[in-house]
Amino acid sequence: MITPKTREYRSFAPTLNDDGNIEGYAAVFNDTEVMYTDAYLGIEYKEKIDQHAFDECDMSDVVLNFNHSGKPVARTRNKTLQLDVDTHGLHQLANLSGTQDGRNMLEEIKGGYLDKMSFSFMVSEDAYDAVSHTRTLLKISKLFDVSVVDRPAYEATSVSARDYYSAKAEAERKASEDAAEIERKRKVLELKIKTLQF
Repeated sequence: MITPKTREYRSFAPTLNDDGNIEGYAAVFNDTEVMYTDAYLGIEYKEKIDQHAFDECDMSDVVLNFNHSGKPVARTRNKTLQLDVDTHGLHQLANLSGTQDGRNMLEEIKGGYLDKMSFSFMVSEDAYDAVSHTRTLLKISKLFDVSVVDRPAYEATSVSARDYYSAKAEAERKASEDAAEIERKRKVLELKIKTLQF
């Protein structure tokens, strides 16, 4: 299944290391997370990232900024932001000492005012298992940025991800309702046949 080319966002928690840099895993492979719950069907829609999802990903010029906008405070191009794919996932390490905005951000992280990060990316290939209701991200074509964020909306999913899962839920609700209607018609027909036999 090929997904539409839409920028998506996922969150993660950063840590401060001994050098005063922030680091963390932006993505963890094969770690299934609930992304959306459909209250009508009571189904949890999940997602996981394949261990080869970043094999062909363009990470040539990724920036670190605040809330996915504004001036970069670290960047892969000048090596103040390092992104490495290992067996666990996508690891990021950022040195924020190069700009005043970065140093201010670091102080806010140290003070506990900011404690979440998010990354934005584009998926070029995924797969959906209708039995387990799980989407697997197979190929991430582009990583745009990693950001320190202050808004809770980034803690769950982006609008595009919610749209993806709510569309799946809507399709499954319709299929469930169609199956129920077919079963109702079958029972009515059975009853009519029994009535005609007597």
